[in-house]
Amino acid sequence: MNPDKPAVYFLCNSNCGKSQMAEALLRRRIGDAAEIRSAGVDPGERVNAEAAASVARAGADMSGAVPEPVDPAFAERARVVVVGSAVVEPILAESAVERWEIDEPSLRGIEGARRMDLIRDQIDARVAALAERLRR
Repeated sequence: MNPDKPAVYFLCNSNCGKSQMAEALLRRRIGDAAEIRSAGVDPGERVNAEAAASVARAGADMSGAVPEPVDPAFAERARVVVVGSAVVEPILAESAVERWEIDEPSLRGIEGARRMDLIRDQIDARVAALAERLRR
């Protein structure tokens, strides 16, 4: 950990999709200007292949990503902790958390690559705003 860089932590339930996408998309935007990690409350076995393909279409890379458990020490140090639908209150103080509600296209019958690209675009719009905040 580099104390001179801001730390950003993306958390979700499994760390197989959305949090991994956010990590890759932020890294694409700001490179190594921040220490960026993601984790899951209950990590899955592997990254979602459709999520990885979607971020690749946007120029980001999840190829080496593996689901990781939450590291409370990193979360404590992080300047920004972003959470989707995961329940993290037993792990983190709620005041430390920024929640991003991401619309689920499958609830409207949208599946496959189109679904994942819509999710990616929602996440990327929020990541772009976060990248601007980190640059200040």
